[in-house]
Amino acid sequence: MHRFFTLACAIGCMLTAQARDRQNFDNGWRFVLADSAQMSKTDYHDTHWRALNLPHDWAVEGDFLCSNPSGAGGGALPGGIGWYRKTFNLQKKQGERYFIEFDGVYMNARVYINGKEVGYRPYGYSSFEYDITPYLTAGRNVVAVRVDNSDQPNSRWYSGCGIYRHVWFTKTADVHVKHWGVHVVANPDGRISVTADVESQGKAYKVRNQVFDAQGRAVGLKVRRPHLWSVDDPYIYKVRTQVLVGGKVVDEVWTNTGFRSFRFDAKTGFWLNGKNMKLNGVCEHHDFGCLGAVVNEDAMHRKLVRLKEMGVNAIRSSHNPPAPELLNMCDTMGLIVMDESFDMWHRRKTQNDYARFFDEWHERDLADLILRDRNHPSILMWSIGNEVLEQWSYADADTLTLEQANLILNAGHDASTLAKDGETSINTLLADHLADIVRRYDTTRPITAGCNEPSPNNHLFKGKALDIVGFNYHHQGIKDVPKNFPGRPFIMTESVSALQTTGFYTMPSDSVIKAPKEWWLPYTDPSFKCSSYDNMHASWSSTHEETWDVVKHTPYVGGQFIWTGFDYIGEPTPYSYPARSSYFGIIDLAGQPKDVYYMYQSEWTNRPVLHLFPHWNWLDGEQIDMWCYYNQADEVELYINGKSQGVRRKADSHQYHVMWRVTFEPGEVKVVARKDGKEVRQQTIHTAGQPHHLQLSIDYQGKNTTFVKVEVVDENGNRCPRAENQVFFDTDATIIGVDNGNQTSLERFKDNKRKAFFGRCFVVLDGHGTLKAKSYGLPTATIKL
Repeated sequence: MHRFFTLACAIGCMLTAQARDRQNFDNGWRFVLADSAQMSKTDYHDTHWRALNLPHDWAVEGDFLCSNPSGAGGGALPGGIGWYRKTFNLQKKQGERYFIEFDGVYMNARVYINGKEVGYRPYGYSSFEYDITPYLTAGRNVVAVRVDNSDQPNSRWYSGCGIYRHVWFTKTADVHVKHWGVHVVANPDGRISVTADVESQGKAYKVRNQVFDAQGRAVGLKVRRPHLWSVDDPYIYKVRTQVLVGGKVVDEVWTNTGFRSFRFDAKTGFWLNGKNMKLNGVCEHHDFGCLGAVVNEDAMHRKLVRLKEMGVNAIRSSHNPPAPELLNMCDTMGLIVMDESFDMWHRRKTQNDYARFFDEWHERDLADLILRDRNHPSILMWSIGNEVLEQWSYADADTLTLEQANLILNAGHDASTLAKDGETSINTLLADHLADIVRRYDTTRPITAGCNEPSPNNHLFKGKALDIVGFNYHHQGIKDVPKNFPGRPFIMTESVSALQTTGFYTMPSDSVIKAPKEWWLPYTDPSFKCSSYDNMHASWSSTHEETWDVVKHTPYVGGQFIWTGFDYIGEPTPYSYPARSSYFGIIDLAGQPKDVYYMYQSEWTNRPVLHLFPHWNWLDGEQIDMWCYYNQADEVELYINGKSQGVRRKADSHQYHVMWRVTFEPGEVKVVARKDGKEVRQQTIHTAGQPHHLQLSIDYQGKNTTFVKVEVVDENGNRCPRAENQVFFDTDATIIGVDNGNQTSLERFKDNKRKAFFGRCFVVLDGHGTLKAKSYGLPTATIKL
């Protein structure tokens, strides 16, 4: 940062030192998984409660049990009612206001200050703030929060339990900018308009705005030759909004913004800053595997870095408002965002889901989403819902199990449930109503919804709500989009739903498995695994290659959002318990890329790619399918122990991998890539011997959190792909999670041990120090963090 900007910040801070002061309020809480009306009282004795810092998710600390009411769809982890309390001292002064802000509490959060209830918020993904000034006293104060996630199931995926996002304590003057009160619109021609909603207490005030570039230089409200925000160059400007009373600055708010032009075209797809491009997006749930729903900025950054390296340029916040930190990172990393509000409206998908709160709370929750997020340059579209049952006249899922409800959503519906010609149904009017709420607070971005009914008689398509037609799946119907939706832009709001387990392969690989074959048929396989070739997908979906081929070669498809980037806890299609996390991800729950990751990297990036798989540990004489993803080469040739197995070339732009069917013999398999007849790269895989030692490496190191990869290797350092050693950890840092990517592992996420899965596991640490890993019969491995 340049000296000028540092000085400008310092001056600004001095001017407002007695005005706005926003402090993180995460530390020093106490927690108990119990319930009593007395727990809100100021004089309640909580010293026997567990001391902890937020964010916190109590569910991920529990055991995976088939008896947990969340079900396998909700991760088979516990719910319940928990209380949080914090005692703090305050020098309360006249003329000051005090606010407490929660970025997210799952769910039914009741907040008490000194025994008085100040607010209730049922939606577990909404951010909310309360003015607690009237409830505070000079000196000792107590905040208590009751969190009720006992009515389950209430989600189709793992939600987490508790105050799982950050908490903030803010002090302002009586005259101040209201919560989310600044609205910045940066036009691509360099003009910036800023509006500020001010709480004035009847006093006269003035608002002053100033724009700074990334180097801290003041550039005015009209920027000459603005530096445009893009996925490759996410340039951020800052807007300083000051409120003055009697010439003195009494409040100051900083807002990030960015200049960019974009449009969705019915014939040519998506354009950003005059460049035609595809949205190469993924859908993401909010959990971080073994860390649960807890917002961890290091884990979040690791996730986004891994996706960016794959070629991802867009994120869909499925199916709810995301953490503010995710949007901040997307702003600065160059990731386009579809910001989504709800998974259901009036009609419920699970017994106790948000539908029970929709009538009373939908307007507040949707408005708050737009107000909170509308300044982010990364957000280029709003989604008002995902696969809502209001697409049809009737499509009740109330009597179905969670697993059946998930499947029937994409099974198709009878034409009698669709809108009639000339009809304006109540469902259409509801979609229009939600869109009107969005446009009340932001008119700069288009609105879409994830629709799994592709008919133009879908009730959501009939009104004025949707600026962009969005299909969830139904890639076969994309060819009819120009006929069915003339003049309307189109994207795949959700796609693929392929199924894979890292390291597991089902042959023959050119035989595609649909699991289940139909939504009403059970799917069973004693392995509880899915093939890591791209040859297995859910009944409503398709393989990665099949869907990408349609998106790639259809100009009017603006892009897609693949289900999903990472595996997530819950929704273990096509299985149920003991499966407890998804198979959909391109990257597994532990953060290890699956093989198809490299197909996308070869298509979506300029990185040189050569990825040969699977491993080379099989039975003598067994027939094995070797696949290879590659780019920047004309051909690839496979060798087994030095003997050529033939040259392979992609026939055309519709082919994404090459394959050899070979006979296994121990030793070495190698692939060589050539360009213009010259070797440009190669990859070799060796048959691994018996487990000899553990190999530790840092997978990702953030500011506070370190992910360590543990591999069981032979004496030559080759990972043993069938090893299942129990690994024990000892460290002077703090273990905050263990994982291995196994969707059916019932081991606790919070532990000091983990079994290897196909020769690999991970341990996640907070802090610094030394990590030791041990396994029976193997020497101790050590790594310094």
